[in-house]
Amino acid sequence: MLKIANHYVSKVAFSLLFVEILILIGAFYAGSAIRYFDGDDFLLPRLDHFLLSACVFTAAIVFSMSALGMYQLNFSEGLRNPFFLQLVPSFAMGFGILTLVFYVAPDLYFGRGILLLVFAIAAGGILMARAIFFTSSKFRFLESRIIFLGNGALAKECGDLALHSNSYHKYDVAGYVAMPEEESRVAANSVLAMEPGMSLVALAQKYNVREIVVSVQNRRGGTFPIRELLECKLFGVKVTDAATFFERETCQIRVESLQPSWLVFGGGFDQSFIRTFMKRTFDIIVSIVILLLALPVMVFTALCIKLEDGGALIYSQERVGKGGRSFKVLKFRSMGTDAEKGGKPQWAAQNDPRVTRVGGIIRKLRVDELPQLWNVFKGEMSFVGPRPERPYFVEQLSADIPYYNVRHSIKPGITGWAQVRYGYGASVEDAVQKLQYDLYYVKNNSLFLDLLVLIDTLKVVLFGSGR
Repeated sequence: MLKIANHYVSKVAFSLLFVEILILIGAFYAGSAIRYFDGDDFLLPRLDHFLLSACVFTAAIVFSMSALGMYQLNFSEGLRNPFFLQLVPSFAMGFGILTLVFYVAPDLYFGRGILLLVFAIAAGGILMARAIFFTSSKFRFLESRIIFLGNGALAKECGDLALHSNSYHKYDVAGYVAMPEEESRVAANSVLAMEPGMSLVALAQKYNVREIVVSVQNRRGGTFPIRELLECKLFGVKVTDAATFFERETCQIRVESLQPSWLVFGGGFDQSFIRTFMKRTFDIIVSIVILLLALPVMVFTALCIKLEDGGALIYSQERVGKGGRSFKVLKFRSMGTDAEKGGKPQWAAQNDPRVTRVGGIIRKLRVDELPQLWNVFKGEMSFVGPRPERPYFVEQLSADIPYYNVRHSIKPGITGWAQVRYGYGASVEDAVQKLQYDLYYVKNNSLFLDLLVLIDTLKVVLFGSGR
């Protein structure tokens, strides 16, 4: 795995993206050269912005492929995964983006004949590259051999995650190292036998292990082999904490076994001036663009709400923001005017019976959140961040869930990592699951992660799924 701006990215996915960028740029140059072949030489067209046009074409296609989930494929399915079926809508979406770009900046237009030829060459190159990547993903030498220190409940959970991971990263679990005073929860034949006097380094070398995951729940007392783990690191064996392993493999932070020291001494939680300035700039630019693009949709939505029941268009509700300060969040009204006639706050569910017909549509498409662009302009919210919750629920969740208030260290967002990865929550249990994604975002938030959330949000709006 690679870390880009604190976010974990698969080396395989990153390599595939890099190769396909080269293919798209190469296809642009190849298609242009073939189109202008004069019988003796390949002559590139005389465009003042030829390289810029190639970059715009590449960016449009990569963005479209990302938005349609073509970089979140499950390699365990191999060539059975019909990725070629996703290529057609990706190219169609890319064509629409390019049409809009050419309308705004006509100097970048390079001709319909070239465009069709470039699309054909790019499609062939991408299909070939993906066939090679999917085939090579089956090779055993690409698997990481791993040992889990511990044989209790935490070790079993880590092992199950490694064995059944849907990510690009594949693991070959060598086994588990039993620890004293820990009740075994793993199969007896998966516990590695250690000869008397055998060290962890020798065990790792015996099984050709690249990584040891420390998955011991209780590390107190003299039985925890801290010196042996240090020796493993000195001999080139990677030593990883269970919390880091979960963070890396699931892009969330596991709350149940989290140690406060891991949050204190670990990386992340960037609140520097540069990060704050970049995030505010990102919020303003993205909000202005979305407001301009969505203005007709917002006007049409307001008209539909008014025609359905004649009630108020905008619903204002108190929410908890950064630092625990309350503010009024704005939304298009998606429920009936008597949604909380009992006076007691209720959880909003995905198929909530209080939702109106128009409300059901705008909630599914996330159109009801668009008035919160005003909250972003006022500085009460960011475009990306943990979703703000009502004070009544915050008080309840803070008492029941450890580290819940950590999510209030940054501004809440219109969309967020938890929204595109988990969706709606309607219980305390859902709040725990969403908090694990929110903690990951708060810890690792960056411009790169904001862009990923923006792309996934587009996918949720278009296809109703964030993954």
